[in-house]
Amino acid sequence: MENIEDLIIIGSGPAGYTAAIYAAREDFKPLVISGITAGGQLMLTSSVENYPGFVEGIMGPELMETLRKQAEKFGTRFVNDNVTDVDLSGKPFKVLTGDATYLANCIIIATGASAKWLGIESEKRFIGKGVSSCATCDGFFYKNKNVVVVGGGDTAMEDSLFLTRFASSVTIVHRRDQFRASVIMQQRVKANPKIKIMFNTVVDEITGNERVSGVKLRDVLTGKTTAMGIDGVFAAIGYTPNTAFLKGKLETDEQGYLVTKNEVETAIEGVFVAGDVADRRYRQAVTAAGSGAKAALEARAYLENLHLKR
Repeated sequence: MENIEDLIIIGSGPAGYTAAIYAAREDFKPLVISGITAGGQLMLTSSVENYPGFVEGIMGPELMETLRKQAEKFGTRFVNDNVTDVDLSGKPFKVLTGDATYLANCIIIATGASAKWLGIESEKRFIGKGVSSCATCDGFFYKNKNVVVVGGGDTAMEDSLFLTRFASSVTIVHRRDQFRASVIMQQRVKANPKIKIMFNTVVDEITGNERVSGVKLRDVLTGKTTAMGIDGVFAAIGYTPNTAFLKGKLETDEQGYLVTKNEVETAIEGVFVAGDVADRRYRQAVTAAGSGAKAALEARAYLENLHLKR
């Protein structure tokens, strides 16, 4: 007889780990397929100071390891593999990885979203050391410092305005000759005396030793390059929800985020969603954890009702 899991959680990070903690404490013995690179975006974050309960802050990878151990303590099992496909057309659901097929009565999808980076080699060296994709997460660390924000949409405008609360100056670097952001956001940015705008410009290189200390900029029209001393670079060119393996299986919006009802439910009974894979607005560790708890509680109710019917 095939082994059918009560609950499979696809993905890790704050959403997946919190869902696992809640489900495991209810004795559902969840199986988490965490991905080859487990832990989500916080694995690329240095100090986290806005997650409740850590007065002195905590390193992103350490926080993720703590949540994972807490889930394991209550009986969660882990498979460090990537999910390549799912079959949600009938029950039990099928979850496929490169090496195996798993069956489940219930699924929580918590695969998150990946930041779009600039794609230059020097960027990789400084992620968490002056390069960030989350202004609201890391802005506090740039008090009285000078930063660059790369992008031209609403995210870049919002991040730039937020960073002016801390930074001495914010320079927006955009490769085109005009922003794609809404008119009201552009007006707010242009009216802020702390913000400088550089159109038709790209970041060719990020420089520094242990941390970011400058950037090399290139004018895309003239080819002229200039060096600028700065303390931080914020990539604000958007996020890609990790939903490619769900194409045609669940409804997504125009950007690929999963469409939900009642926050964590999908159109398929027994399939729930948690975290940034459906959250295009907040993208915070604590909100992801909160939705993980909600998804687990909904999964519990679903499974209890399922077992009662048997």
